[in-house]
Amino acid sequence: MSDEKVPWWKRFRKGVQTSTEEKKETPEGIWHRCPSCKNTMLITKLRENRHVCPECGYHERIDAEEYFNILFEGKKYKELFGDLLPVDFLHFTDLKPYQKRIEDTMETTGLREAMRVAAGNCGGHKLLVAAMDFGFIAGSMGSVMGEKIARSIDYCIENKTPLLIISKSGGARMMESAFSLMQMAKTAAKLNQLADAKIPYISLMTNPTTGGVTASVAMLGDFNIAEPGALIGFAGPRVIEETTKKKLPDNFQTSEFQLENGFLDFIVERKQLKEKLEVLLTLMEN
Repeated sequence: MSDEKVPWWKRFRKGVQTSTEEKKETPEGIWHRCPSCKNTMLITKLRENRHVCPECGYHERIDAEEYFNILFEGKKYKELFGDLLPVDFLHFTDLKPYQKRIEDTMETTGLREAMRVAAGNCGGHKLLVAAMDFGFIAGSMGSVMGEKIARSIDYCIENKTPLLIISKSGGARMMESAFSLMQMAKTAAKLNQLADAKIPYISLMTNPTTGGVTASVAMLGDFNIAEPGALIGFAGPRVIEETTKKKLPDNFQTSEFQLENGFLDFIVERKQLKEKLEVLLTLMEN
């Protein structure tokens, strides 16, 4: 029987008739779902908005290079102290040897440590930015991060350059034990030298800023500022609830909670970060 004599509703076979060669799959990385409001958007739109959800304002975590590109004029900067690498002093092993963890993390992230340091110009002002990368062992502070902060402070004193530290960390690096904990005192002492030299220091806290980083460099700025909705604290809410046996507020340890309780000077959205820093640097220079 010809197709012309077959009723139209019988001419269609069940199922999808597109051949394998004709199928066009959506490439990975095109769409992104906001973890806060669950809105789905194009990755390109998210990037254009500096990784801030256009619907609810949720600030996605970004790496050090993204901050450098936002803050420095023409995305031009000079990276410093990139030759410093972590060392397994203690031959520590948990689920895997620390040295193996370092090597694997370097390979998967392309980073050499949990902090990158760069110098450049921000709105006509010299600025040194030391930014943490959460992707490298949860942005944990070990001996290399402490040394990078110390050398950054020396650079700022020598070159009369303001310092911005962008914190994003799970705290001290347990695999380095006491070597990691020593960095809290070391960096706090170096920041005293920066204050004595009357060089401005701005601390920007992003999500999350916890543990030994909060207990040292993050809370010692001339200005302590934060992105909206960032988790900022020493111990986590679950640990505090279990210890105190009390129910904590829903917004406990968020940027907004810390601002309300006097731990922050102000909260700044990422889209306004460069502009706000320029104002602060102008005020502190005069």
